[in-house]
Amino acid sequence: MNTMPLQKKTQILQLLVEGNSMRSIERIVGCSINTVTKLLEDAGAACAAYHDANVRGLTTKRIQCDEIWAFCYAKNKNVETALAAPEGAGDVWTWTAIDADSKLIVSYLVGGRDTEYAKEFMLDVKSRLSNHVQLSTDGHKPYMQAVEQAFDEVDYAMIVKHYGPDVQRNGRYSPPVCTGSRKQVVSGSPDRDHISTSYVERQNLTMRMHMRRFTRLTNGFSKKVENNLHAVALHFMYYNFCKIHKTLRVTPAMEAGIESKVWSVEDLAKLIPEPVAKKRGNYKPRAISN
Repeated sequence: MNTMPLQKKTQILQLLVEGNSMRSIERIVGCSINTVTKLLEDAGAACAAYHDANVRGLTTKRIQCDEIWAFCYAKNKNVETALAAPEGAGDVWTWTAIDADSKLIVSYLVGGRDTEYAKEFMLDVKSRLSNHVQLSTDGHKPYMQAVEQAFDEVDYAMIVKHYGPDVQRNGRYSPPVCTGSRKQVVSGSPDRDHISTSYVERQNLTMRMHMRRFTRLTNGFSKKVENNLHAVALHFMYYNFCKIHKTLRVTPAMEAGIESKVWSVEDLAKLIPEPVAKKRGNYKPRAISN
């Protein structure tokens, strides 16, 4: 059985977390695209499992939540006319929750943007916290029901932004102009000075810089929704445990108190379980009856 050397695994993962496309990694490393894809799948599964098991019992005081858009295979409006669109094609949203103090990504969820996903996301956020928190989100309505269901007590507020009409947009891809925002207290007694989604919105830029499939106006988008999920899991593991935050001068995981050292990309590669060789020579002939 052929086993990929740890050094090559590390090289491929380093290129993935720095935003290289899978085809460019194939050319740089000198391996097949199937090798890169298989390693992404294995690394994503291992990182998701590690995050789920270890990012818990957090003493977070302030949480900010947001959703970031991407798409798989084709945008929603083009799925019906797309050729051989796979299951899961269309718009894909990644829900993120960040600790405003340690910058740790507490929870993430890849899927739709409806109330059911909001509920699942908030229940997961709550399960990772060990104390009372202040929660800030944007004005997305499904958050209200989801937060109420997940939290018994929480200081919760929304940042509701107001945008100008589309006719004021300067071009086809220009974002709508934000004309203002207001802070809306939903429950509890949140500190108005800390009602904000600035850190989690800044995290959106980090995601687009480190994951090729989130880059706008390119052909680097995901072709399979599963690969999008694996890429997100790998990115957040790298962000939480490997990347030193410039302001904190440590990794978010160290600042949050769930890790004592800076991980290397090689440490990420070591999370991937070694393949188990298939047993050979166990063939048993079928009995022949007269």
